[in-house]
Amino acid sequence: MVIQRTDSEIIIRLPSYVDTNGLQSLVDYLTYKEATDKSKAKQSDVDKLAKDVNKGWWSENRSKFIK
Repeated sequence: MVIQRTDSEIIIRLPSYVDTNGLQSLVDYLTYKEATDKSKAKQSDVDKLAKDVNKGWWSENRSKFIK
């Protein structure tokens, strides 16, 4: 593995035999970190938003699961 830092990015080089399933989990985590890096949201705010979204989704889709 080679990690290289430039002025504008970090480059990670891995051999082609590395398992892509595990690598995808790492990429997903790094994407999350990049997206939330400058966020000033508190965890409690995020939890409330997630609860509200899930509640609204369930209200709209309940009939598809419970007949």
